[in-house]
Amino acid sequence: MKKSASQRIKLGVFVVLGMTILILALYFIGNRQHIFTKNIPVFAEFENVNGLQIGNNVRYSGINVGTVSKIEMFAESRILVQMMIEESTGRFIKKDAIATIGSDGLVGSMVVNILPGGEDLAIVKPGDTIATYSRIGADDMLSTLNVTNENAALLTSDLLKITNKILEAKGTLGVLVSDTLLAEDIKLTISNLKETSEQTTRAMKKVNRELANINFNESLAGVLLSDTISRDRMDNIIKNLDSSSYRISTITDNISVLIKEIKNGEGALNYLTQDKGFVYNIDTTLINMKESTKKLNENMEALKHNFLFRGYFRKLERKKKKEEMKEKNESN
Repeated sequence: MKKSASQRIKLGVFVVLGMTILILALYFIGNRQHIFTKNIPVFAEFENVNGLQIGNNVRYSGINVGTVSKIEMFAESRILVQMMIEESTGRFIKKDAIATIGSDGLVGSMVVNILPGGEDLAIVKPGDTIATYSRIGADDMLSTLNVTNENAALLTSDLLKITNKILEAKGTLGVLVSDTLLAEDIKLTISNLKETSEQTTRAMKKVNRELANINFNESLAGVLLSDTISRDRMDNIIKNLDSSSYRISTITDNISVLIKEIKNGEGALNYLTQDKGFVYNIDTTLINMKESTKKLNENMEALKHNFLFRGYFRKLERKKKKEEMKEKNESN
């Protein structure tokens, strides 16, 4: 009898301990799953839940506030997730809150993270659907990394081929790297370019000094550089001289041909040279040329008094007087 009572006591203790442990376990599990708290349902719509399961935690600002109670696909790539949120913490969640799916650590289970919204908006009510934001999943990141690794391998292979060609002196870059004579030529060319640049700099400095020494008020060059009217006139004069030079060259060629015909005794000029009347005409022509020269001198004198060229000739006279005074002072 005593042995039977002892066994009954042990059995009773074991049953009590087992019931206690079971009750504690149920309470702990129910507390974690928010079974014994007053909850409100909140929904979120995702395109990809990334392995989210019923019973996974829901976090708000890093705090567990509920669990996932239902996952239902109602359209293609449209998944509705029902979350049971504790009523005590649901009053802090605003209607513009955003739900995202992430992992609990690197290799942990998936959780729903709710990001806070604006403080001045209304709180969510039972049955409300909040906005969502889909992050890149681990599979997508691994796929992207795989593609990146493949591209890096191809790039490394191409770089290795290019490096081998350069080391084998193939191609322009390989020749530049391995050919010492070409390197010396390039150095010499760069040295010559540097010397040319220095000489150009010195020449430009000299030109600037010469330009600085020009008296723009007294010299003809100064007048031509500063007076646009005189510059235009000189431009026309140069053009006229160029045209006259071309005409004189043509006349000279024609005269050479005529002289050749005269020497050979051919053409009308041979006859004219034997004609005394023609000699008389030449004499008359010379007289007329003298008279034309005289008239030309008169025209030049009139040109000095012309208002267009008066300033230029006055400058020449002043310059001449200065030179005479300078020679006179030096002689004294």
